[in-house]
Amino acid sequence: MYHSSARRFHRRLPRSPSPFSIPSPVVKPAYWDRASRDLAARDPVLRRLVASCHETHLARRGEPFTVLARAIVGQQISVKAAQSIWDRVAVATGATGTVVTLDPGRVRRTRMTTLRRAGLSERKATYLRDLAQHFTSGMLDPREWPALDDEALIARLVDVKGIGRWTAEMFLIFHELRPDVLPVDDIGLIRAVALHYGDGARMNATELRAFGARWAPWRSVATWYLWRSLDPIPVEY
Repeated sequence: MYHSSARRFHRRLPRSPSPFSIPSPVVKPAYWDRASRDLAARDPVLRRLVASCHETHLARRGEPFTVLARAIVGQQISVKAAQSIWDRVAVATGATGTVVTLDPGRVRRTRMTTLRRAGLSERKATYLRDLAQHFTSGMLDPREWPALDDEALIARLVDVKGIGRWTAEMFLIFHELRPDVLPVDDIGLIRAVALHYGDGARMNATELRAFGARWAPWRSVATWYLWRSLDPIPVEY
């Protein structure tokens, strides 16, 4: 479900007022109102959900490397454990202070033994250094991302060890604010579609992809509203 998949993912990332958040204005995506009106006009379920969430919207906080690094640190462990390890990783890589932003160059130069002492498994320490290498080498350059379509950006992200398609899709939706991403493997979306459209029957990825075509070019927005029907507290980063 959303609150145990996407919400679990985002609770590990920098969020205000956490001391590890990156302060930034909460700005509504330029397309949000248009997308909401369009979806509400086309889809009775979304019409009701849009009406119930009219004062909230997708928003982001953070900068790309730190957000992705924290996603890696938090994989497959509890939120409490992830926060504790993240605190130690931040100190180990020199990212101290009220606002923590990890520097990919410093992370790449941090010894594996230092990362292991901070609480990372050998695999996650390898993942984190691989992410840093992608940023420092220019293989991942946020300045290039606006020119890339969704699939091209996902392909670059999943080239990093430890980042799979679902993580990349969450990043595109919540950080890059891409409007038309449909995460067909997300259990929250699967449950919400079954609840509202399928009399409880769940669709597989192929079926959900075909069904979700009706929401293009606003599939991220439709997904966000369907998540809200399971968990009314919006996620930001």
